[in-house]
Formats: sequence, C-alpha cells, structure tokens
Amino acid sequence: MAAETFALPARGRRTLNSALIVVCQSMQALAFGGIALFLPLIRQDLAISPSQAGLLAAAGTFTYALMQIPSGYLSDRFDPKRLFVVGLLGTNALSFSFAVLDSYGWLVANQAVSGVFRALVFAPGLLLISRQFRADRRATAMGLYVAGGFSSSVLLNALGPVLVGPLGWRWLMILFAAAGVLVVLAFARLGDPAQREADARPPTWAAAREILSHRAVWLAGFVQFVRLAVVTGMAFWLPSLIVEDKGFPLGVAGAVVAVGAAVTAPSNFLGGWLSDRLGRPLAVVGTSLAVLALTIFLIPFMDALPALITVIAVNSIFLQLYFGPLFAVPLRYVGTANTGLVTGFSNFCANLGGVTFSFGLGAVKDASGSFDAGLWALSGMCAAALAVTWAISRLPVRQAQ
Repeated sequence: MAAETFALPARGRRTLNSALIVVCQSMQALAFGGIALFLPLIRQDLAISPSQAGLLAAAGTFTYALMQIPSGYLSDRFDPKRLFVVGLLGTNALSFSFAVLDSYGWLVANQAVSGVFRALVFAPGLLLISRQFRADRRATAMGLYVAGGFSSSVLLNALGPVLVGPLGWRWLMILFAAAGVLVVLAFARLGDPAQREADARPPTWAAAREILSHRAVWLAGFVQFVRLAVVTGMAFWLPSLIVEDKGFPLGVAGAVVAVGAAVTAPSNFLGGWLSDRLGRPLAVVGTSLAVLALTIFLIPFMDALPALITVIAVNSIFLQLYFGPLFAVPLRYVGTANTGLVTGFSNFCANLGGVTFSFGLGAVKDASGSFDAGLWALSGMCAAALAVTWAISRLPVRQAQ
C-alpha cells in the first residue's frame, strides 16, 4: 500500500494526496479542453456545421449528466479512489481514440462513452479531496479540486495554438492522453484511499429519496444548472465566438481564453477560502451570479480587442468563484453523511445545463448567424439563478453533522 511505501507524516500524506488528485483532474481537463480550443480545426477537418459540433459536445455532457447520481451513490458505497482511477483511465483512453477517428458518428459515440468515465472522476475525486481537509474547509477543498482543470487550461490555450501548427490537433490530443495516463498511474501507486467519515453509512434508497427531496437541494440544483450552462457554453464556444463573430485569428482566441483561464484558476480556490472564512457561501454565490449576468450581457457589444479581453477577464474571475460554496450549500441543510450522493445530484443538474447550452449556442449560431441571442439567454439565466439564491437564503439551516 501507498502508506507503506512512503513513511510520510499525516500532513505530508494529505499534501501528497491533494497534489496528485488535483494534477489528475488537471490532465483529464486538458484533454477535454483541447476539443473546445481546436474545434474550428476539427470542424474544418470533418466538414461539420456548428449544430453538429454542438451535438459533439452535448453527447458527452448528456451521458456525464446521467451518470452523476449513480457515480455519487457508488462513491458513498465503495472506495472512491478505485472509481477515480477507473474513470481517469477510461477518459484518457477515449481521448486517445478521439484523436485517431475520422468519422463524425464515431466521434459522437466516443464522446458519449467518455461522459460515462468522466462521471466516475468528478464525484469520487471531489470526495477524495474533501477528506484531505477539515470539515470547516470543505468549500476550500472543492475549489482547489476544480482549480486544477483551469490551471491546465492556461497551459493549453497559451501553447496549443503554437504547437498545433507543427504537430496538428490529433497528435496534441494523443500527447495529452499519454501524459494523463502517466499521472493516473502515479496516483494509483502513491495515493491513499478516502477515509470514511464517522457518521457516514452506505445510503439506502429510502435515505436517498429523503435527501434528494429537500427543497434546498432542488433550488441549489437549479443554480447548478445555470452554473455549468455558463461554464460549458463559454468554454466550448468562446474560441469559435472570437474567431467567427469577432474576426480574430485562432492565436488571438487562444491568448484571450488563456487570460480568462489564468484568472479563473485561482478564483476557484479563493471562492472556497472566502466562503469558509466568512461562513456565508450564499453571499459568494449571489455576488458571482450578478457579475456573470452583467458581463455575459456585454460580450456581444465588445468588438475592440482590449474591451473584449477586459470583459472576459472579469467574467472569468467569477465564472467558478462560487464552485466550492455552491456545492457546500445543500450540505448545510441535509448534512455530510452522504456527500457523494448530494454532490452527484448537484452535478447532474449542472450538466443538464451544460447539455442544453453547449448544443443550444451552436443552434442559435446556425439560426441567427451569431452567438448574441444565446449569450443574452445565458445572462437572463444568471439573473434567474440570483433570485433562486435569495430564496435559498430564506430557508432555515439544519446542520445534520
């Protein structure tokens, strides 16, 4: 076992585990993010329309969404480390196969299967890293987990446009997948399994129904729907928007997205830390949604590059600032004994939003010739989520620790 290989003190082992978990998350996000960055080239290579490209994104997001509750349920019953490793190996293997396929139909099927394996990464990984922190640092842990994905996005969008010329998008995807496998093997060898909390117990279906019927869980689920609608819509379509609507080359698109990712990565951790420090996760959620509603509304009007970069940078600060706090919110009402199940439901709702807007923005682009109407719809959804956040704040908190 890992603990026998390295005789590190407890704090050292927690640091090692946290680092390995974050890097694993970062590498699988690198492979997935490559599809969005290289989408103009993939579309040209395969001769597919924006709607077809949207279906390519939606296929994986749909199966990913369907698997969230089963993945969370399994995380509460079995060792999350094993689920995490299986999910990562499957995700990277499918990233490799994506790079060598030429048929659009097979690529859609590839992404649909990939969504199943990616689901086995999220809830188990979030559970693994949350167990490396104290209970009052849960939002910080969750923010740190997702920060890895955005950190890799900085590298991808800064170097991807430079390397894609000599290597091509297919070879870059293969390199990403190979690097991801190496990191997973390191975690499988050195990482520790998650320690079960004292009051944790395998959830029964009756307990699951009771937990998932709580009003706070459903209201937070709507906010999650909006959160990933914005994140997925912006991540998948922003390079295309900059190239096709704004008229800038792919290198500029990569630089703009890299700037956004550079400020998003630390904001994940900052949002969790701020929420834990203040003990007011809903305040962080509400502030983020208000800024997102405004900045997304303004993007269609920003044609000058400096103004566009400024608006996207501000948007990116708040894009995932509330990730950790939002996942922590329903746990304040139903307790932490079955964190995997609650997390799985939250991410299920989130990915329904991701499916809707990853496909919807492409359909809007096809129908109208621009992304403007789709962006304004996203802005309106953020305003609606802000109202729902206020409704959650009116519910009585009942800690079930």
